[in-house]
Amino acid sequence: MDERLRPLFAPRGVAVVGASRDASKLGAVMARSLRGFGGPVVGVNPRDPDPAAGRFATVVDAAQAVDAPLDLAVLCVPAAASAAALRDAAAGGARAALVCSGGYAEAGGAGIGHQQDLLAAASDCGIVLLGPNTSGFVVPRDRLTASFVPGAASVPAGPVAVVAASGGVNHALAFMLADAGVGVSLAVGLGNAVDVSTPDVLRFLVDDAATRAVALHVESVADGPALAAAVRALAGRVPVVALVVGRNDVADFARSHTGALATSWRVTRAALRQAGAVLVDDERALVDAVTALSALRLPPTRAAGVAVVTGQAGPGLLHTDGLRGRGIAVPTLAEATQRRLGELLPPLTYQANPVDTGRPGPSFDDVLRAVAADPAVDLLSVYALSEPDSLDLQAVFARTGPLPAVVATGGPPDQVTEARDALRSRDVPVLGSPTALTNAVTALVDDAAAQHRAARRRAGDAGPVPAQAIDVPAAGPGDDALDEHDAKTLLGRLGIATPARRACADRDAARAALRDLGGAVAVKLLDAAVTHKSDVGGVVLGVRDDAQLEAALDAVEAAAGARRYLVEAMAPPGLDLIVGAARDAVFGPVVLVGLGGVVAEALADVATAPAPLPPDEAAELLDDVAAQALLDGFRGGPVVDRAAVGAVVAALGDLLRAHPEIESVEVNPLRATADGLLALDAVVVLARP
Repeated sequence: MDERLRPLFAPRGVAVVGASRDASKLGAVMARSLRGFGGPVVGVNPRDPDPAAGRFATVVDAAQAVDAPLDLAVLCVPAAASAAALRDAAAGGARAALVCSGGYAEAGGAGIGHQQDLLAAASDCGIVLLGPNTSGFVVPRDRLTASFVPGAASVPAGPVAVVAASGGVNHALAFMLADAGVGVSLAVGLGNAVDVSTPDVLRFLVDDAATRAVALHVESVADGPALAAAVRALAGRVPVVALVVGRNDVADFARSHTGALATSWRVTRAALRQAGAVLVDDERALVDAVTALSALRLPPTRAAGVAVVTGQAGPGLLHTDGLRGRGIAVPTLAEATQRRLGELLPPLTYQANPVDTGRPGPSFDDVLRAVAADPAVDLLSVYALSEPDSLDLQAVFARTGPLPAVVATGGPPDQVTEARDALRSRDVPVLGSPTALTNAVTALVDDAAAQHRAARRRAGDAGPVPAQAIDVPAAGPGDDALDEHDAKTLLGRLGIATPARRACADRDAARAALRDLGGAVAVKLLDAAVTHKSDVGGVVLGVRDDAQLEAALDAVEAAAGARRYLVEAMAPPGLDLIVGAARDAVFGPVVLVGLGGVVAEALADVATAPAPLPPDEAAELLDDVAAQALLDGFRGGPVVDRAAVGAVVAALGDLLRAHPEIESVEVNPLRATADGLLALDAVVVLARP
């Protein structure tokens, strides 16, 4: 646990600086919110002190009056006055401050200076600072409501911690969790996060026994490695579910380079996933996920098998369809399991998985036990409407004993709430719809897979980076990139196959290359400054004889002013991929793989991950490519050797880690042929000195 944050989230006393007799002012609202706190809460207002009403001129005066430590100062003063107010709070013994007011860097202009002054004051005084520009936080188990949002005190204590970039999102999620009957252990909005950041709060939660799952909302990342390390440490104890904002804030795809395709949203999600987080796409899925994971966590497994048991066929089909659409395994039950179900269920019901019980009856608990015992089943997903005359879910699970199960039910609110609360007491999470159930099951399965990846990584031997022994060719004078010949030479040193080729300084050399290589060749412009040679007419394919060669050289020279050429053997047909590695400004070296060739720019169908990445995990990135069906011999095409692609991707990531002088490397296309992988084009960009 990050003990530095204890005075913030577990203070012995609180001072509200800027407390006002005007009930509409921020300071008065905060003071009312804090009334339920068990420790002393005092007001401070140097312009309107009234000790009889609990308002003092300074924090020093307030601390002396209550004769108790005031660890937390809640500053409700204008931005221009905040630095001085924080210094006064520190003089009075405060060790942490929450700054709710706005008008800082988010406002621009003078606000930037106010924020710098505030941070300097916090640093000088050794005081922990949350904010500014946040609506605060709540710790319901301690009745600590350091928030000006009406109703925040009504959020019940529960097992989910909310860590949000936005104060508004923080409270929205807390209220949604309250509606779900889950509650929160801590719900904090970080605001401008000038001091206390997301990694700080995650480290604080590592040893918080009251937290069984974490809902993480990310808008921007200042320190990628710190965030990944904090998630990794926390996910080793409790599930972390992350919602990353920015899907549509994409880079300009005017050039299909690795650095442009690997947008910050992609990289942030990839880094969090690699660190062990479960990823979701919206706030509803986030709440559904932590609702499930705060009650149930599956053991590590690469691909958990899910059995659907439903009392109503239609909702069960919606749920099953949703699971299969997300790639969740819904395995056919074993013959022995189906025989047992045949003894328990009417003959017209479907019993292979999903299991349709018809209108649920007295055998429902026996059905659940039989399905849970199937060797292919890791998780039961149960849907059943509330039907008190025929099905008592609480009694069913009381008879079954502990089962790895998640339930969705619907009906009158009082019945649903009663069943939900009773089942959660048995660590059975309850959702309210087929879609919510699908979100919950997906999160449970993804978390089990994340645990499996983490265990596999721990068991692996990182060893030395092989690329450390690789010599990088020198760039030409004034160039910040290698030409294609040198780039492919570098790939060859990494063990990546390339077509036979000759770098030609003049036409005579090109003529000799045509004779030496034999067969059809490609004639290309050889210039490190031109990365898209085909766009400028710098590539001619299928050259077979002297006459075609002369015409090709004329065309390349006329289009691009070429004086150097690359003559290269034509490659066999196949499927074109893009692979690469680039230095992300936040997370460092990242790798990329996806559909390549001329469609890479248009579709941006790629998956990314931070380096280093073991080859087997790099190969699994192909599972995240939308067009992955093309990789498996679609319509007679080649079957891509995923392990070989993974080895290439991992090698490129290692290359960047071992050689800081390389800014990025891209292979596009990497062609998957019947005889293996061939790098048909390569761009290596060097870091500027």
